[in-house]
Amino acid sequence: MPKKEPDEVKAPKVEAPVYWLETSESVTRRYEFEPHGYLSVKVVNNSSPIYHRVVESFLNKFFPSGYPYSIICFIDSGLRPTPAQATAVSWILKDGMQHVGKLICSNLGARMDSEPKRWRILADVLYDLGTGLEVLSPLCPHLFLEVAGLGNFAKGMAVVAARATRLPIYSSFAKEGNLSDLFAKGEAISTLFNVVGMGVGIQLASTVCSSMQGKMIAGPLLSIVHVFSVVEEMRAAPVNTLNPQRTAMVVADFLKTGNVSSPADLRYREDLLFPGRLIEDAGNVKVGRALHKVVKPSKLQEWKEIFPEEKFVLSPGNKWTDMLLEHNATGEDALRGWLVAAYAASMEKSFNEPRASLLQDAYDKMNSVFTPFLCELQAKGWHTDRFLDGTGSRFAF
Repeated sequence: MPKKEPDEVKAPKVEAPVYWLETSESVTRRYEFEPHGYLSVKVVNNSSPIYHRVVESFLNKFFPSGYPYSIICFIDSGLRPTPAQATAVSWILKDGMQHVGKLICSNLGARMDSEPKRWRILADVLYDLGTGLEVLSPLCPHLFLEVAGLGNFAKGMAVVAARATRLPIYSSFAKEGNLSDLFAKGEAISTLFNVVGMGVGIQLASTVCSSMQGKMIAGPLLSIVHVFSVVEEMRAAPVNTLNPQRTAMVVADFLKTGNVSSPADLRYREDLLFPGRLIEDAGNVKVGRALHKVVKPSKLQEWKEIFPEEKFVLSPGNKWTDMLLEHNATGEDALRGWLVAAYAASMEKSFNEPRASLLQDAYDKMNSVFTPFLCELQAKGWHTDRFLDGTGSRFAF
Protein backbone atom coordinates (compact mmCIF):
# COMPACT_ATOMS: atom_id res chain seq x y z
CA MET A 1 0.00 0.00 0.00
CA PRO A 2 1.29 3.47 -0.80
CA LYS A 3 2.30 5.48 2.19
CA LYS A 4 0.17 8.44 3.09
CA GLU A 5 2.11 11.56 2.98
CA PRO A 6 1.69 13.69 6.05
CA ASP A 7 -0.57 16.69 5.60
CA GLU A 8 1.29 19.83 4.75
CA VAL A 9 1.41 22.28 7.60
CA LYS A 10 0.13 25.61 6.40
CA ALA A 11 1.96 28.65 7.63
CA PRO A 12 -0.17 30.91 9.76
CA LYS A 13 -1.55 33.88 7.90
CA VAL A 14 0.25 37.04 8.84
CA GLU A 15 -1.71 40.21 8.46
CA ALA A 16 0.16 43.14 7.07
CA PRO A 17 0.35 46.07 9.47
CA VAL A 18 -1.99 48.94 8.79
CA TYR A 19 -0.05 52.19 8.71
CA TRP A 20 -0.09 55.60 7.08
CA LEU A 21 1.81 58.89 7.14
CA GLU A 22 0.34 62.25 8.11
CA THR A 23 2.00 65.63 7.56
CA SER A 24 0.87 68.58 9.65
CA GLU A 25 2.67 71.72 10.88
CA SER A 26 5.92 70.66 9.13
CA VAL A 27 5.97 67.35 11.06
CA THR A 28 5.47 63.94 9.37
CA ARG A 29 4.25 61.16 11.66
CA ARG A 30 3.78 57.42 10.98
CA TYR A 31 0.64 55.90 12.49
CA GLU A 32 0.50 52.11 12.78
CA PHE A 33 -1.97 49.73 14.41
CA GLU A 34 -0.20 47.09 16.47
CA PRO A 35 -1.50 43.45 16.52
CA HIS A 36 -3.00 43.99 19.97
CA GLY A 37 -5.04 46.92 18.65
CA TYR A 38 -3.10 49.88 20.00
CA LEU A 39 -2.12 52.81 17.79
CA SER A 40 1.58 53.64 17.75
CA VAL A 41 2.87 57.01 16.55
CA LYS A 42 6.42 57.70 15.33
CA VAL A 43 7.88 60.95 14.06
CA VAL A 44 9.40 60.36 10.61
CA ASN A 45 10.42 63.88 9.63
CA ASN A 46 10.46 66.97 11.82
CA SER A 47 11.60 70.33 10.53
CA SER A 48 10.93 72.12 13.79
CA PRO A 49 14.50 71.68 15.11
CA ILE A 50 15.71 73.57 12.02
CA TYR A 51 13.44 76.44 12.95
CA HIS A 52 14.74 76.37 16.52
CA ARG A 53 18.30 76.36 15.24
CA VAL A 54 17.54 79.40 13.08
CA VAL A 55 16.16 81.24 16.12
CA GLU A 56 19.17 80.24 18.20
CA SER A 57 21.55 81.39 15.47
CA PHE A 58 19.70 84.69 15.23
CA LEU A 59 20.01 85.27 18.97
CA ASN A 60 23.70 84.40 18.90
CA LYS A 61 24.27 86.89 16.07
CA PHE A 62 22.13 89.52 17.75
CA PHE A 63 23.95 89.19 21.08
CA PRO A 64 27.45 88.06 20.04
CA SER A 65 28.97 88.65 23.47
CA GLY A 66 26.08 87.40 25.57
CA TYR A 67 25.16 90.96 26.51
CA PRO A 68 21.88 90.26 28.32
CA TYR A 69 23.53 87.56 30.39
CA SER A 70 26.34 89.92 31.37
CA ILE A 71 23.74 92.42 32.58
CA ILE A 72 22.23 89.69 34.77
CA CYS A 73 25.69 88.92 36.14
CA PHE A 74 26.18 92.62 36.94
CA ILE A 75 22.92 92.70 38.87
CA ASP A 76 23.70 89.47 40.71
CA SER A 77 27.12 90.74 41.67
CA GLY A 78 25.70 94.01 43.01
CA LEU A 79 26.81 96.14 40.03
CA ARG A 80 24.46 98.27 37.97
CA PRO A 81 24.82 99.16 34.29
CA THR A 82 25.30 102.78 33.38
CA PRO A 83 22.28 104.73 32.02
CA ALA A 84 23.81 104.64 28.55
CA GLN A 85 24.16 100.86 28.72
CA ALA A 86 20.61 100.43 29.99
CA THR A 87 19.27 102.65 27.20
CA ALA A 88 21.24 100.71 24.57
CA VAL A 89 19.93 97.38 25.86
CA SER A 90 16.36 98.72 25.93
CA TRP A 91 16.49 99.86 22.31
CA ILE A 92 18.20 96.63 21.19
CA LEU A 93 15.51 94.51 22.88
CA LYS A 94 12.72 96.75 21.53
CA ASP A 95 13.98 96.47 17.95
CA GLY A 96 14.70 92.77 18.47
CA MET A 97 11.00 92.17 19.14
CA GLN A 98 10.30 93.16 15.53
CA HIS A 99 12.65 90.43 14.29
CA VAL A 100 10.97 87.93 16.62
CA GLY A 101 7.60 88.88 15.13
CA LYS A 102 8.97 88.35 11.62
CA LEU A 103 10.32 84.90 12.54
CA ILE A 104 7.04 83.79 14.09
CA CYS A 105 4.94 85.07 11.19
CA SER A 106 7.22 83.40 8.63
CA ASN A 107 6.02 80.04 9.99
CA LEU A 108 2.46 80.83 8.84
CA GLY A 109 3.17 80.96 5.11
CA ALA A 110 0.88 78.04 4.21
CA ARG A 111 -2.10 79.81 5.78
CA MET A 112 -1.28 82.99 3.87
CA ASP A 113 -1.28 81.05 0.59
CA SER A 114 -4.72 79.68 1.40
CA GLU A 115 -6.27 82.97 2.58
CA PRO A 116 -4.15 85.83 1.19
CA LYS A 117 -6.91 88.46 1.38
CA ARG A 118 -7.68 87.71 5.02
CA TRP A 119 -4.02 87.90 6.01
CA ARG A 120 -3.54 91.13 4.03
CA ILE A 121 -6.28 92.74 6.11
CA LEU A 122 -4.80 91.30 9.30
CA ALA A 123 -1.39 92.72 8.35
CA ASP A 124 -2.77 96.27 8.15
CA VAL A 125 -4.64 95.86 11.43
CA LEU A 126 -1.44 94.66 13.13
CA TYR A 127 0.58 97.51 11.64
CA ASP A 128 -1.90 100.13 12.86
CA LEU A 129 -1.98 98.47 16.27
CA GLY A 130 1.83 98.49 16.48
CA THR A 131 1.98 102.14 15.43
CA GLY A 132 -0.61 103.04 18.07
CA LEU A 133 1.36 101.29 20.79
CA GLU A 134 4.51 103.14 19.78
CA VAL A 135 2.65 106.48 19.97
CA LEU A 136 1.25 105.62 23.41
CA SER A 137 4.52 104.29 24.86
CA PRO A 138 5.70 107.72 26.18
CA LEU A 139 2.55 107.89 28.34
CA CYS A 140 3.80 104.97 30.45
CA PRO A 141 7.55 105.47 30.94
CA HIS A 142 7.75 102.67 33.52
CA LEU A 143 6.45 100.24 30.84
CA PHE A 144 8.12 101.89 27.85
CA LEU A 145 10.16 98.83 26.86
CA GLU A 146 7.19 96.44 27.10
CA VAL A 147 4.73 98.67 25.18
CA ALA A 148 7.19 99.74 22.49
CA GLY A 149 8.50 96.17 22.14
CA LEU A 150 4.97 94.83 21.72
CA GLY A 151 4.30 97.49 19.08
CA ASN A 152 7.43 96.52 17.17
CA PHE A 153 6.46 92.84 17.49
CA ALA A 154 3.09 93.56 15.84
CA LYS A 155 4.72 95.63 13.10
CA GLY A 156 7.24 92.86 12.39
CA MET A 157 4.43 90.34 11.88
CA ALA A 158 2.56 92.87 9.72
CA VAL A 159 5.54 93.45 7.42
CA VAL A 160 6.00 89.73 6.73
CA ALA A 161 2.27 89.10 6.20
CA ALA A 162 1.90 92.08 3.85
CA ARG A 163 4.89 91.06 1.73
CA ALA A 164 3.91 87.38 1.63
CA THR A 165 0.36 88.06 0.42
CA ARG A 166 1.27 90.45 -2.39
CA LEU A 167 2.36 87.78 -4.85
CA PRO A 168 -0.80 85.58 -4.60
CA ILE A 169 -3.00 88.64 -5.09
CA TYR A 170 -0.92 90.05 -7.96
CA SER A 171 -0.83 86.66 -9.70
CA SER A 172 -4.64 86.64 -9.92
CA PHE A 173 -4.45 89.68 -12.21
CA ALA A 174 -1.72 88.25 -14.44
CA LYS A 175 -3.15 87.11 -17.77
CA GLU A 176 -0.20 86.75 -20.15
CA GLY A 177 2.80 86.16 -17.91
CA ASN A 178 3.10 89.85 -17.00
CA LEU A 179 3.49 89.23 -13.27
CA SER A 180 6.70 91.27 -12.98
CA ASP A 181 5.07 94.22 -14.72
CA LEU A 182 2.09 94.07 -12.36
CA PHE A 183 4.36 93.77 -9.32
CA ALA A 184 6.47 96.76 -10.43
CA LYS A 185 3.42 98.95 -11.05
CA GLY A 186 1.87 97.93 -7.74
CA GLU A 187 5.04 98.82 -5.86
CA ALA A 188 5.24 102.15 -7.70
CA ILE A 189 1.68 103.02 -6.69
CA SER A 190 2.41 101.96 -3.10
CA THR A 191 5.54 104.15 -2.99
CA LEU A 192 3.64 107.14 -4.41
CA PHE A 193 0.93 106.96 -1.77
CA ASN A 194 3.52 106.42 0.97
CA VAL A 195 5.14 109.72 -0.02
CA VAL A 196 1.75 111.46 -0.08
CA GLY A 197 0.94 109.96 3.32
CA MET A 198 4.23 111.23 4.76
CA GLY A 199 3.40 114.74 3.56
CA VAL A 200 -0.08 114.59 5.12
CA GLY A 201 1.43 113.22 8.32
CA ILE A 202 3.89 116.11 8.55
CA GLN A 203 1.03 118.60 8.17
CA LEU A 204 -1.06 116.81 10.82
CA ALA A 205 1.89 116.61 13.22
CA SER A 206 2.28 120.39 13.14
CA THR A 207 -1.43 121.12 13.52
CA VAL A 208 -4.03 118.68 14.81
CA CYS A 209 -1.63 116.08 16.19
CA SER A 210 0.75 118.49 17.90
CA SER A 211 -0.60 117.33 21.27
CA MET A 212 -1.13 113.85 22.65
CA GLN A 213 -4.90 114.46 22.83
CA GLY A 214 -4.96 115.27 19.13
CA LYS A 215 -2.98 112.11 18.33
CA MET A 216 -5.39 109.97 20.36
CA ILE A 217 -8.34 111.42 18.44
CA ALA A 218 -6.89 111.49 14.92
CA GLY A 219 -5.05 108.14 15.15
CA PRO A 220 -8.09 105.84 15.59
CA LEU A 221 -10.07 107.77 12.96
CA LEU A 222 -7.30 107.46 10.38
CA SER A 223 -6.85 103.77 11.28
CA ILE A 224 -10.56 103.07 10.75
CA VAL A 225 -10.45 104.73 7.33
CA HIS A 226 -7.30 102.78 6.45
CA VAL A 227 -8.65 99.36 7.46
CA PHE A 228 -12.02 100.03 5.79
CA SER A 229 -10.26 100.92 2.53
CA VAL A 230 -8.13 97.77 2.66
CA VAL A 231 -11.18 95.58 3.35
CA GLU A 232 -13.01 97.03 0.34
CA GLU A 233 -9.90 96.62 -1.79
CA MET A 234 -9.52 92.96 -0.80
CA ARG A 235 -13.21 92.24 -1.38
CA ALA A 236 -12.88 93.57 -4.93
CA ALA A 237 -9.76 91.51 -5.70
CA PRO A 238 -10.49 88.12 -7.35
CA VAL A 239 -8.27 85.18 -6.38
CA ASN A 240 -8.16 82.25 -8.84
CA THR A 241 -6.64 79.55 -6.61
CA LEU A 242 -8.75 76.85 -4.95
CA ASN A 243 -8.99 76.81 -1.17
CA PRO A 244 -11.70 75.13 0.95
CA GLN A 245 -14.08 78.12 0.94
CA ARG A 246 -13.83 78.92 -2.77
CA THR A 247 -14.08 75.24 -3.73
CA ALA A 248 -17.25 74.84 -1.66
CA MET A 249 -18.79 77.94 -3.26
CA VAL A 250 -17.98 76.73 -6.78
CA VAL A 251 -19.50 73.30 -6.09
CA ALA A 252 -22.60 74.81 -4.44
CA ASP A 253 -23.23 77.12 -7.43
CA PHE A 254 -22.73 74.24 -9.86
CA LEU A 255 -25.24 72.01 -8.07
CA LYS A 256 -27.86 74.77 -7.78
CA THR A 257 -27.60 76.41 -11.20
CA GLY A 258 -25.51 74.06 -13.34
CA ASN A 259 -23.08 76.91 -14.08
CA VAL A 260 -19.47 77.38 -12.99
CA SER A 261 -18.71 80.65 -11.21
CA SER A 262 -15.61 82.63 -12.09
CA PRO A 263 -13.23 84.16 -9.51
CA ALA A 264 -14.84 87.56 -10.16
CA ASP A 265 -18.29 86.10 -9.39
CA LEU A 266 -17.21 84.88 -5.94
CA ARG A 267 -15.05 87.79 -4.77
CA TYR A 268 -17.79 89.73 -2.96
CA ARG A 269 -19.30 86.57 -1.44
CA GLU A 270 -16.17 85.34 0.29
CA ASP A 271 -16.20 85.46 4.09
CA LEU A 272 -12.88 87.10 4.94
CA LEU A 273 -13.33 86.93 8.72
CA PHE A 274 -14.52 83.32 9.10
CA PRO A 275 -13.40 81.44 5.98
CA GLY A 276 -13.84 78.03 7.59
CA ARG A 277 -17.64 78.15 7.66
CA LEU A 278 -19.54 75.14 6.34
CA ILE A 279 -21.70 75.52 3.20
CA GLU A 280 -24.76 73.26 3.29
CA ASP A 281 -25.38 73.29 -0.46
CA ALA A 282 -21.85 71.92 -0.98
CA GLY A 283 -22.28 68.99 1.42
CA ASN A 284 -20.96 70.60 4.65
CA VAL A 285 -17.45 69.41 3.86
CA LYS A 286 -14.59 70.01 6.30
CA VAL A 287 -10.98 69.54 5.13
CA GLY A 288 -7.74 69.07 7.00
CA ARG A 289 -8.51 66.96 10.09
CA ALA A 290 -6.09 64.20 11.03
CA LEU A 291 -6.79 60.78 9.51
CA HIS A 292 -6.48 58.83 12.77
CA LYS A 293 -9.09 61.10 14.41
CA VAL A 294 -11.65 60.71 11.63
CA VAL A 295 -11.52 57.27 9.97
CA LYS A 296 -11.34 53.83 11.54
CA PRO A 297 -8.95 51.30 9.92
CA SER A 298 -11.81 49.08 8.78
CA LYS A 299 -13.61 51.99 7.10
CA LEU A 300 -10.38 53.15 5.49
CA GLN A 301 -9.70 49.71 4.03
CA GLU A 302 -13.29 49.45 2.81
CA TRP A 303 -13.02 52.87 1.13
CA LYS A 304 -9.76 52.01 -0.66
CA GLU A 305 -11.29 48.77 -1.93
CA ILE A 306 -14.26 50.62 -3.45
CA PHE A 307 -12.31 53.64 -4.79
CA PRO A 308 -8.69 52.47 -5.12
CA GLU A 309 -7.57 55.15 -7.59
CA GLU A 310 -8.88 58.20 -5.72
CA LYS A 311 -6.64 60.45 -3.64
CA PHE A 312 -9.35 61.49 -1.19
CA VAL A 313 -11.24 59.81 1.62
CA LEU A 314 -14.72 60.84 2.75
CA SER A 315 -16.05 60.21 6.23
CA PRO A 316 -19.70 61.31 6.62
CA GLY A 317 -20.73 62.46 10.10
CA ASN A 318 -23.81 63.83 11.79
CA LYS A 319 -23.03 67.53 11.24
CA TRP A 320 -20.46 67.53 8.47
CA THR A 321 -18.47 65.30 6.12
CA ASP A 322 -14.72 65.07 6.63
CA MET A 323 -12.59 64.95 3.50
CA LEU A 324 -8.98 63.83 3.82
CA LEU A 325 -6.50 64.28 1.00
CA GLU A 326 -3.36 62.39 0.14
CA HIS A 327 -0.08 64.25 0.27
CA ASN A 328 0.15 64.67 -3.52
CA ALA A 329 -3.54 65.45 -4.14
CA THR A 330 -4.28 68.36 -6.50
CA GLY A 331 -7.18 70.72 -6.91
CA GLU A 332 -8.85 68.26 -9.27
CA ASP A 333 -8.82 65.56 -6.57
CA ALA A 334 -10.35 67.99 -4.07
CA LEU A 335 -13.06 68.91 -6.58
CA ARG A 336 -13.87 65.24 -7.21
CA GLY A 337 -14.20 64.55 -3.51
CA TRP A 338 -16.27 67.66 -2.93
CA LEU A 339 -18.70 66.77 -5.71
CA VAL A 340 -19.12 63.23 -4.34
CA ALA A 341 -19.84 64.59 -0.85
CA ALA A 342 -22.30 67.18 -2.19
CA TYR A 343 -24.18 64.65 -4.36
CA ALA A 344 -24.30 62.15 -1.48
CA ALA A 345 -25.70 64.80 0.90
CA SER A 346 -28.33 65.77 -1.67
CA MET A 347 -29.34 62.13 -2.23
CA GLU A 348 -29.50 61.44 1.51
CA LYS A 349 -32.24 64.06 1.87
CA SER A 350 -34.33 62.43 -0.87
CA PHE A 351 -33.68 58.69 -0.46
CA ASN A 352 -33.40 56.46 2.57
CA GLU A 353 -30.57 54.25 1.37
CA PRO A 354 -27.42 52.93 3.06
CA ARG A 355 -24.53 55.37 2.98
CA ALA A 356 -22.30 52.97 1.04
CA SER A 357 -24.87 52.79 -1.74
CA LEU A 358 -25.34 56.56 -1.72
CA LEU A 359 -21.59 57.15 -2.02
CA GLN A 360 -21.38 54.77 -4.97
CA ASP A 361 -24.30 56.50 -6.73
CA ALA A 362 -22.80 59.92 -5.97
CA TYR A 363 -19.43 58.77 -7.29
CA ASP A 364 -20.98 57.57 -10.56
CA LYS A 365 -22.85 60.86 -10.96
CA MET A 366 -19.66 62.81 -10.30
CA ASN A 367 -17.79 60.87 -13.01
CA SER A 368 -20.53 61.64 -15.53
CA VAL A 369 -20.24 65.43 -15.09
CA PHE A 370 -16.65 65.97 -14.00
CA THR A 371 -14.92 66.31 -17.39
CA PRO A 372 -17.13 69.16 -18.74
CA PHE A 373 -17.20 70.70 -15.26
CA LEU A 374 -13.39 70.76 -15.10
CA CYS A 375 -13.03 72.17 -18.62
CA GLU A 376 -15.42 75.02 -17.87
CA LEU A 377 -13.69 75.65 -14.54
CA GLN A 378 -10.31 76.04 -16.23
CA ALA A 379 -11.82 78.20 -18.95
CA LYS A 380 -13.09 80.60 -16.26
CA GLY A 381 -9.50 81.08 -15.06
CA TRP A 382 -9.31 78.77 -12.03
CA HIS A 383 -6.00 77.04 -11.24
CA THR A 384 -6.80 73.36 -10.61
CA ASP A 385 -3.22 72.06 -10.40
CA ARG A 386 -3.05 72.63 -6.64
CA PHE A 387 -5.36 72.83 -3.63
CA LEU A 388 -4.37 75.29 -0.89
CA ASP A 389 -5.73 73.94 2.39
CA GLY A 390 -3.41 75.92 4.67
CA THR A 391 -1.97 73.85 7.48
CA GLY A 392 -4.47 71.03 7.05
CA SER A 393 -3.29 67.49 7.69
CA ARG A 394 -2.66 65.15 4.74
CA PHE A 395 -1.78 61.45 4.60
CA ALA A 396 0.23 59.02 2.47
CA PHE A 397 0.18 55.24 2.33
